[in-house]
Amino acid sequence: MSDKYVDFETRTSVHITLTRSTHAELRKLLFDHSLSMQKVFREFTRLLVEGDEQMISLLQRLEREKRDKITNKVGATDAESIFRAIERGNPLTES
Repeated sequence: MSDKYVDFETRTSVHITLTRSTHAELRKLLFDHSLSMQKVFREFTRLLVEGDEQMISLLQRLEREKRDKITNKVGATDAESIFRAIERGNPLTES
């Protein structure tokens, strides 16, 4: 058998973008609780992957908000396109 050590627990890094003010407030909040961001995000991830009800509920809320935002954005864009088409085809407006 080989004497070579094999680490089966490989890790990957995740990078997120936060505003400076959000980052500062998060650091302050975690510092007050003697926690690191890595520890907190690792726990959030574990809870989500293991199906924690509150985390799944949060995920579903975020999904709804994203879908509603896309729907509203598409609706506004469609309305603008329709109005432009009407204006182009309006015989009362000057070309």
